[in-house]
Amino acid sequence: MKILLAEDDLRLARAVKRVFEEEQHAVKIVGTGTAALQAGMDDSYDVRILDVILPEMDGLQVFRTMDEQDSELPVLMLTARTEVDDRVTGLDAGADDYMVKPFAVVELLARVRALGRRGMRSANGSGRLRAGDLTLDVSRHSAVRGDVEIELTVKEFQLLELMLRHQGQVLTRAQILDHVWAYDRDFASNVVDIYVHYLRNKVDKGFGKQLIHTVRGVGYTLKP
Repeated sequence: MKILLAEDDLRLARAVKRVFEEEQHAVKIVGTGTAALQAGMDDSYDVRILDVILPEMDGLQVFRTMDEQDSELPVLMLTARTEVDDRVTGLDAGADDYMVKPFAVVELLARVRALGRRGMRSANGSGRLRAGDLTLDVSRHSAVRGDVEIELTVKEFQLLELMLRHQGQVLTRAQILDHVWAYDRDFASNVVDIYVHYLRNKVDKGFGKQLIHTVRGVGYTLKP
């Protein structure tokens, strides 16, 4: 996932960034509300983490301004305030989750994973996704390439949907696991490679142009 972290405590921000990057997530750190607002309107982020207390503009103001501009990215608020009223204010403003400092970074990571998956499920949930002559109808759970209907299992469909929503972007194996398999760890360690192989046999084999590509040492990408 690509994550925006607005946090003026640089030591905490670096600790969070280090843990997230170990899980193959990309993290951009900003230290002021103004910088958070500017960066946060980039819809290429999967999740935004906003500290409530930021210089120049507080996190709630940043979030409300983003929300007014129709940004639908998931948001998790951070604060040192422990009063219930402060947490209610954040959630009532529309934030998706809320954590009080101090917190365990691994718990923050788990919550961000959950928000990332929720965002993927909700984005264009009833629409059609296209790449070249491949069309995925999310609401009907159907896939067609050219005039050929492709039968997909549930996991194959979820994997293809993820790649189509991020076409042109390289997805690491860890990112694919987070979005498609969530917390289910009852599978072989090479499950991603296996399912990409299955998907290629159905989506690319027998067609003129290859859509799914391997990026050695990193992961996979779908290019129209």
